[in-house]
Amino acid sequence: MNIISAKTLAAAVIAALLVFSCKQKEGGRYYTIDGTTQGTTFHIVFQPEVASDSSFAAVRDTINACLERIDFSVSGYNKESVLTAFNEEGNGKVDKIFLDNFLASRQMSDCSDGVFDASAAPLFDLWGFGFKTGTEVTPQMIDSVLQFVGMEHFRIDSLKSQDGADSIVILRDDPRCRLNFNAIAQGYTSDYLAAKLESLGMKNFLVEVGGEVYAKGVNPGGQSWNVGIDRPTDGNNSPGAYIQAVVHIKDEGLVTSGDYRKFYIKDGKKISHTINPKTGYPVEHNLLSATVVAENATIADGYATYLMVLGFEKAREVVESTPGIEALLIFSQGEELKVWMSEGLDAEENK
Repeated sequence: MNIISAKTLAAAVIAALLVFSCKQKEGGRYYTIDGTTQGTTFHIVFQPEVASDSSFAAVRDTINACLERIDFSVSGYNKESVLTAFNEEGNGKVDKIFLDNFLASRQMSDCSDGVFDASAAPLFDLWGFGFKTGTEVTPQMIDSVLQFVGMEHFRIDSLKSQDGADSIVILRDDPRCRLNFNAIAQGYTSDYLAAKLESLGMKNFLVEVGGEVYAKGVNPGGQSWNVGIDRPTDGNNSPGAYIQAVVHIKDEGLVTSGDYRKFYIKDGKKISHTINPKTGYPVEHNLLSATVVAENATIADGYATYLMVLGFEKAREVVESTPGIEALLIFSQGEELKVWMSEGLDAEENK
């Protein structure tokens, strides 16, 4: 994820979906679509208004077109994307998808007092978790990069083209300021696809992109959708293999962020992909994963990243004081793993 974590490609694919154990009830067939996007995987389960091979093909083609549109907008790994042109060439003309992600990131930055920061792209690159290969990091290098981090370096403007139409542009006050939407783009993608499925008349579906989930209606068993939360231990690289808890959701988004799959060891020390944009350093605390449930996956994505930067105690305080946010926090206490759940969360721990 962003700011903090370049949660990019499945860095937080901690949510293993438990949808295949459900027996399908009468009332219409459910279909699944699986594939890869944004350097990670996606999984969609849906019940079309009319079950047929042709309707499935139409939905599949629509989903693929949406994913391609998003990839060519906000993927930093796509050399032809709007984001790449913005960061590398200074082209400030953006499309709606880019603008949506920018506005969501700016709002999350405001809510978190800058702890969530999409402009921390130079820090991700410096530590080797962004779009460039990292190098040996020194305090001097961090200080030199921090001066270009902060959403206050960016502003929205409009540009009138030759045909008289207005175009949205995002300007930065220094070309060394860069953006990275990895902490929010996959949650946004889940919401984007969910909105597309709703526009096609669907009432029951689940969309998962890189572990970021939005679920609507009921699963094939006629119940709320079940999402498994992986046990956050280093080396647990198989989603669903070791489930710590199960969360039930309906008409809401769920995102899990954690540090046990995206890190590296240097000089015997674990370097986490969750970077504090205030200090410029990877975090060191006992919060291992943060699962957030919110009204949509974009908000859940932003808050999951935010909480992972804070650590357990501060993260719990934020959850308890923020309306519309429920969370499951897994943290270490000595040699033990502990689970904390907010009061309104519909979940149970696997003992």
